[in-house]
Amino acid sequence: MSGPVDDLPPGGSAPEPPVLEIGASREANVGGMRVLRALPRKGRRTVGAWCFADHLTPVPNAADIGPHPHTGLQTVTWLVEGQLVHRDSLGSEQAIRPGQLNLMTAGNGVAHAEESARPVSGMLHGLQLWVAQPEETRHGEAAFEHHGVLPRAELPGGVATVLVGEYAGATSPARHDTPLVGVDLDLPPGAGVWPLRPEFEHALIVLSGAVGIDGELVRPGALAYLGLGRDELALETVEPTRAIVLGGEPFAETLVMWWNFVARTRDEVDAAYAAWTEAGERFGTVDTTLPRIPVAAPFWQV
Repeated sequence: MSGPVDDLPPGGSAPEPPVLEIGASREANVGGMRVLRALPRKGRRTVGAWCFADHLTPVPNAADIGPHPHTGLQTVTWLVEGQLVHRDSLGSEQAIRPGQLNLMTAGNGVAHAEESARPVSGMLHGLQLWVAQPEETRHGEAAFEHHGVLPRAELPGGVATVLVGEYAGATSPARHDTPLVGVDLDLPPGAGVWPLRPEFEHALIVLSGAVGIDGELVRPGALAYLGLGRDELALETVEPTRAIVLGGEPFAETLVMWWNFVARTRDEVDAAYAAWTEAGERFGTVDTTLPRIPVAAPFWQV
């Protein structure tokens, strides 16, 4: 479900002490599907190393996104409805269903495609997240991992499934290169208090339903940034709700993001763009009948 990222000025977020900053996601089109893009946006580029969050709102389960490249990031795919098939230039072919996690590490370069499972039926609803890789790993080899079962923590306010990192004593097997956490919350109507790490900055995205935080109501189509310094989060719901909590140590490195590349300079982006356009060896090939996705040159080349 990955899609193009408009170029934003270099730099990261400037995290504050505990806050509640609710910002609207912007609509984007990815492979003909409507998504709500919570990250990045001006003024809030990252939450920890999380640098991209696309919420695919429920649509008929027909997603065919042809081969496209990535550098310097990890893609984290999480579905709450439907099924997709991941294919990449490493030779991976993996279906993903609700409750399972696909994580692809791009490193110096990888290409992948996402296809509807055949026969197509039902609805597709989910989230794709990107994690910026730190300097120590972003030039490394690409990799892919699938986790069919993820750990869950049952708390008085609902059930937490740990996508990445450790939460409430449950630890995900998924790779992470910086201190990070990603949790899916399944919330019944009522109230609950959820533990947080005060050294992390956190944000929350509602996938369905609605949740009350500090007297404010958060619905799908927004990112609620929670800042640093919180050791717990009180949530209230009046209907069944699914939400994602993202957190991590503030990412100190300067990012330059353009299209599907997470880099540090425009020169790095230019090199990745040239490698994709010229169909060289850097990104390899994906075994699929879908066509490669072309892209116009970065605006600074025009």
